[in-house]
Amino acid sequence: MAQEAELLYRTVPWDESLLQSAGKQAAGPLFDVKSSDEAAVCQLRLPHSETEDALLLDGLLSVVHITDEGLSILEPLEVTHTHVVVKVLHLSSFGLIIDTFKRLLKWRIKGQILLLLRPPGEEEQILDVFLLQNNVLEEEVVKKHRRAVNIPISSDCELDIDHSYSVHCEPEGFFIQPESKTFDSRFGPNYHPTFQVTLTTSTERVALKVKDQGGNVVWSYRVSLEDPRKELSQRNVPAWSSVRADQWLFSVRTEFKERVSPPLLKDLLDKLLESGVIIESEMESARTKSRNDGGRDGALEVLDVVRKKGAAASMVLINALRKLDPYLYEELNSS
Repeated sequence: MAQEAELLYRTVPWDESLLQSAGKQAAGPLFDVKSSDEAAVCQLRLPHSETEDALLLDGLLSVVHITDEGLSILEPLEVTHTHVVVKVLHLSSFGLIIDTFKRLLKWRIKGQILLLLRPPGEEEQILDVFLLQNNVLEEEVVKKHRRAVNIPISSDCELDIDHSYSVHCEPEGFFIQPESKTFDSRFGPNYHPTFQVTLTTSTERVALKVKDQGGNVVWSYRVSLEDPRKELSQRNVPAWSSVRADQWLFSVRTEFKERVSPPLLKDLLDKLLESGVIIESEMESARTKSRNDGGRDGALEVLDVVRKKGAAASMVLINALRKLDPYLYEELNSS
């Protein structure tokens, strides 16, 4: 900066069609940059994920400047081991781009592994494994998965774009999906897990390895789950814990009506009947209504019937929902 000023930035989605017409592809996030004093900003430093070998290719990286009028390509003032430095005259959106043909010559990049632990179910808990380029902002991924805990690890590795990778876990026996996945270059707006490891809630630690398609270990780490679980237990206090269970049901009434499917409603009704919360005539009434409109009126009726029976009955419905569809339960609980 030429003088002191506040610099604000956020990541925004790429328009890949704009880049393809110029023979380029994204090599990092696209940043929308603003400043309290635009004249004070004369240079930007954008993080890259290229290896030292890749940087030997002349003209590999450049910076695209996108405005309402279109895009312009800026040549770097300097390329360091970690950043590309570029001169700017005015602010808008800036992002690293790479020549598509030259990318074909050098596919290996600096990568990172992120581990996010989801809230536990009754017996199982999912550990999400993300394979990413190392200039993807960690906080961007974490904020897309707010209910999970980011586990601090040594995440650095090198990955080959368009190569297949797999995750391996010790002790063995845990379900890992998919068995293998091709690594590709992506910079949002969504960040889905590359792999999911289904653990038991009693698992205290695991040793994880990421292997390439030749069976070589590219990353390994011994993960302790004790601290992440403590954080989850403190963070993910159910919304209904601060209010009566029947009041919580009332607060999610509309979403419950729209999102409970007929098969889920059938299972909920069975659980409620088995627990003695509803009687057979109440169950049949809800089932009859659910046949007419895809389940919405039936779902609403059973919620209202249970809610009016008080907090204890409402807790039975909440616990049944949490067991039968933990993902919907989490969505309702965070709404």
